[in-house]
Amino acid sequence: MPHEVRAVVAAKRGAPVELQTILVPDPGPGEVLVSVQACGVCHTDLHYRDGAINDAFPFLLGHEAAGTVDAVGPGVTDLAPGDYVVLAWRAPCGNCRSCRRGRPWYCFDSRNATQPMTLLDGTPLTPALGIGAFAEKTLVAAGQAVKVDPAARPEAAGLIGCGVMAGYGAAVHTGGVGSGDTVAVIGCGGVGNAAIAGASIAGARRVIAVDIDERKLDGATRFGATDTVNSRGADPVEAVRELTGGHGADVVIDAVGRPETYRQGFYMRDLAGTLVQVGVPDPEMKIELPLIDLFGRGGALKSSWYGDCLPSRDFPVLIDRYLSGRLDLDGFVTETIGLDEVESAFDKMRDGRVLRSVVVL
Repeated sequence: MPHEVRAVVAAKRGAPVELQTILVPDPGPGEVLVSVQACGVCHTDLHYRDGAINDAFPFLLGHEAAGTVDAVGPGVTDLAPGDYVVLAWRAPCGNCRSCRRGRPWYCFDSRNATQPMTLLDGTPLTPALGIGAFAEKTLVAAGQAVKVDPAARPEAAGLIGCGVMAGYGAAVHTGGVGSGDTVAVIGCGGVGNAAIAGASIAGARRVIAVDIDERKLDGATRFGATDTVNSRGADPVEAVRELTGGHGADVVIDAVGRPETYRQGFYMRDLAGTLVQVGVPDPEMKIELPLIDLFGRGGALKSSWYGDCLPSRDFPVLIDRYLSGRLDLDGFVTETIGLDEVESAFDKMRDGRVLRSVVVL
């Protein structure tokens, strides 16, 4: 029998979100029903609300969540009611050409629940990133629910489901930051600070935070930044070069995703350095660089999808690092809010007043 629960719905492009009652079915084969305990408010949810992802309205928003398993469907053997889980928006299928080549973090056929969640009148909802967790309960594919240590409080644990994993993985997995490296991170929001934390944990000897907001730069030191550059008042390329003996950083992470920051990151690298783009650009944005510089500077230009993570491997590791005091997930939680405060949280996000607002249910 379907469950009637409260949920945050984006009914049409650009309109304020609405708190509605929706129907969530019992799990079918390969699915699990999860009671959501906390869910972070991510920029991607705002992109869905504004129609910047696609036009498949109405959307059920929320995807950065932790909770407990209520029920499992037929064929689910590695989860049971009561398990504490973090939800992942990528669940490798195991069968696509990328999974078969041993690269499941690039899975081209990621799993989602097959049954729809709906409005009371039966209108199907499109869950954000295949999750839809601004709701008291949500239905996901079993592979999207990753068991973690229940000692981690849900407000913090849920954040590794998207933003923290994206930034941390951009440094550790995509960028390959290692002991003794120099790293520059452009943009000190949630994803950028997670990249700073990842670089620090990976052993970087210098982690340079770059932003135009002095408050964010001050906050970046909490996550492991050794130096800060305010690019509103200084040329960030020259500043990073000066901090790295005139050479540039071994790894640069663009957590903004704009042409100007990408260009800065490109020239901020040392020769043969790596540039990782993890900030999501607007589809209309373009970048132009001299081809001779692409050739002459060498190195690698990479994009990072979800931090190139494997949730079943990486989520428990990050939770262990949180519980041991090595990863400050609590530092990302600016405020906790109710389901009826998501629209105001979007306003705070736009103004740069929060790292993360977290809905607590």
